[in-house]
Amino acid sequence: MPDNPLLTVWSGPFEVPPFGQIAPAHFRPAFERAMAEQRAALARVAADPELPSFDNTVAAIERSGRTLARVDNVFSLLAGADADDAIMAIEREMAPLLAAHRNAIFTDAALFQRVDDLHARRADLGLTAEQARVLERYRLAFRRAGAGLDEAGKRRLAEIVQRLAALGAAFGQNVLADEQGYALALAPEDLAGLPESVRAAAKGAAEERGRGGDHVVTLGRSSVEPFLQFSPRRDLREKLFAAWVARGDGGAHDNNGLIAQTVALRAERARLLGYASFADYALDDAMAKTPAAARGLLEAVWAAARPRALAERDALQTMVHAEGGNFRLAPWDWRYYAEKLRKARHDLDEADLKPYLALDNIIEAAFFTANRLFGLTFTPRPDVPVWRPEVRVWEVRGPRGHVGVFFGDYFARPTKRSGAWMTSLREQEKLAGEIRPLVVNVMNFSKAADGEPTLLSFDDARTLFHEFGHALHGLLSDVTYPMIAGTNVPGDFVELPSQLYEHWLARPEILQRFARHHRTGAPMPEDLMARLIAARNFNQGFMTSEYLGSAFVDLDFHDGRDAVEAGAVETATRTDIGMPDEIVLRHRPPHFQHVFAGDGGYAAGYYDYLWSEVLDADAFSAFEATGDVFDPALARRLHDFVYAAGNSRDPAEAYRAFRGALPGPDALLRKRGLTNPSPEGGGWTRA
Repeated sequence: MPDNPLLTVWSGPFEVPPFGQIAPAHFRPAFERAMAEQRAALARVAADPELPSFDNTVAAIERSGRTLARVDNVFSLLAGADADDAIMAIEREMAPLLAAHRNAIFTDAALFQRVDDLHARRADLGLTAEQARVLERYRLAFRRAGAGLDEAGKRRLAEIVQRLAALGAAFGQNVLADEQGYALALAPEDLAGLPESVRAAAKGAAEERGRGGDHVVTLGRSSVEPFLQFSPRRDLREKLFAAWVARGDGGAHDNNGLIAQTVALRAERARLLGYASFADYALDDAMAKTPAAARGLLEAVWAAARPRALAERDALQTMVHAEGGNFRLAPWDWRYYAEKLRKARHDLDEADLKPYLALDNIIEAAFFTANRLFGLTFTPRPDVPVWRPEVRVWEVRGPRGHVGVFFGDYFARPTKRSGAWMTSLREQEKLAGEIRPLVVNVMNFSKAADGEPTLLSFDDARTLFHEFGHALHGLLSDVTYPMIAGTNVPGDFVELPSQLYEHWLARPEILQRFARHHRTGAPMPEDLMARLIAARNFNQGFMTSEYLGSAFVDLDFHDGRDAVEAGAVETATRTDIGMPDEIVLRHRPPHFQHVFAGDGGYAAGYYDYLWSEVLDADAFSAFEATGDVFDPALARRLHDFVYAAGNSRDPAEAYRAFRGALPGPDALLRKRGLTNPSPEGGGWTRA
């Protein structure tokens, strides 16, 4: 198909995909050709009569899938950020075919034999440290994919992999359909109590859905949470909350049956590969190594978080009664009364903060931090093709010249799945020359009315810094081989660069410079800034508990059980840990996309965020100890051993090279303002 823009040379700026020329009809033939091209290339590798060498085997495998990678990267971006009906149909069709293609590669006996032969002779091959790491990772990938199984086992594994891909695509599309299909319409009287920024976002959401003149609240987190936080209408809070937590739970887009199938197939897959459970399989290639180690950390923090959450609940209930409320605090009340309590205790109102947190200023703050730490500069490039007009593009340059291209897709829309994430249109590598990355951040901020700046909550601003930390991990990658580039690291290490980056947002050095009133340009008053920093651990029991509940339920789903009923597992987990009734899991199973949508990249790994937080809390304490949170020597070590290193060495070794030793959870508990856990709360051990 010579006129297919996905298969032609991309000759525009930085060889960015020509989005304006790409149509959904181009993807199926592009995928077919790219897969055929890779199959042919790998067949030549497998049949090569020469003695296996690193170049004719491992490097050849690395070179084989370039066309497929670029087609898939474009498609994956659109499937998450701009999925119309045509794109979703292609996703349902292609997901199992792509999974089967990849499975066939990593279960190919001839390819595995060549890799295994190289691994046996690795000491005599004169490999660089990076090549040795890539060889090790490839051998592990083949083994974990089932290359060592007999033919019957391989056939069954292929069936499982294809079915899981189809289930993951369906799960995500069901959640998106529920989000697209709901909007809570607000009458003029329903707007009482809502800050102007929330009203403007509700008006913008209505216009986005073709309901000009109305105000609506959608099921995106950045739309739901501000309404729950500020609306005095308890009936509307309950109605909205019920729809929010019910995404994927029943009706035409029910995900509960998909969860049951997914969990059973994952358990069978793990057993085929010799593991007791899917959690054992998933964590064997992680820093934690075992489910017991992951649980140990969760339990240590839960022992501190639960008492704090109960105390917070009691304080909110007292406020309800003090105001004359004759009802028990419910989950849809928590954010509303927490905001009022924060105002009472810290004289801090989210509505007072938002005027100082304009989106453009926070983007500049993230860029400034990257400049101070790593010497990066960001130049707008409006000439670069984009998939939507509102997407923004910057060229990134560093001390040695061009680093890459950064795309920011910041606003919610009906065709975008909820949440925030980083992805790549092209990853860094040196195998085919100096290939620089094209990195994307996708957000779901509520867009302001035309001509008005988009104002963020402090949580939104922290999300922007978090995802930009991931983006830097991709942009600063400095390795040769795609296998280990950028964010291709274990899940419980991948959140370190992103969570660590969040710390700089709350620093006075950043807030004084960039937290400026969107109308007057005046800096955030020092007393307001001091109150913001003092209140950073307010409501921490709630926030930690809702996260930990999801992390526990994820591990419980993947502990080896074959038959599950999603609601029963959720209920049992809540009972086992003593989750307060007033707190709902941050992600209930029917819409837990981290674990069940797409490739389920966080399955048995949602604990990753907490494991990485142990590292990020310790890492930032090192900067604080120097007296300069931009300390040049420490920033250079952070660059070399974390952001630029990819997966070129074992993550624990990389962290030790940066910091000198692996930490315990003490810095994390201090960061969250939690007391030390009680002895009966369990302990954390590093495998």
